[in-house]
Amino acid sequence: MITHPTAALFDIGNVLVHLDFETPLAALVPPSMKNPKERIHRLLEKKDELESGAIAKDEFITWASERLGFPGSPESFLEAWNSIFEPIHSMWTMAAFLKSLGVKIILFSNTNCMHAEWLLKNYNVFEEFDERVFSHLVGAIKPDAAIYHHAIAQHDLVPADTLYIDDLPENIAKGEELGFRCHQYAFARHHQFIAWLDTQFGVPGPSSSADS
Repeated sequence: MITHPTAALFDIGNVLVHLDFETPLAALVPPSMKNPKERIHRLLEKKDELESGAIAKDEFITWASERLGFPGSPESFLEAWNSIFEPIHSMWTMAAFLKSLGVKIILFSNTNCMHAEWLLKNYNVFEEFDERVFSHLVGAIKPDAAIYHHAIAQHDLVPADTLYIDDLPENIAKGEELGFRCHQYAFARHHQFIAWLDTQFGVPGPSSSADS
């Protein structure tokens, strides 16, 4: 018999918000520069360093601006860098539903200080979460087991009683290895998440499919 979950870990990117790096960052690349998509892709070279907190914000902005050929101010870069998000309101509803059932909801995300600060400031839903586990503060990124063990120890989690929602298969695989109750989320298959959640409680959850 499935026990009532006591906690739920929510990834952020492509679970609570859609991500679109290319469109806003492409606007920073001067028209005279060749291969704008390749320049944007090169920013991934320091993604792990940034999300593990190994590189400082100012250092990254300088480095990234050089890679893009962007001659503007750090403030202009930061505005574009933080313009990559679009809410997934249907999942905000689900987080609120779980909280209403007494489930502790926890943000569990590979992110960086710039994005984390912007999200917490601009989307009130993130303030509704009971706890946060951010990679840049922990010093480890998913699927490194260290960040999962940090979440378990810091928030007294029992993996078998904890739901874990993420969009990346490698992160889900690590969660399953550690005993969490996992679902790999995809916005196009939101109905599958609803069906899975029903099995975790034995009761139907809200069937909201609207994303507005």
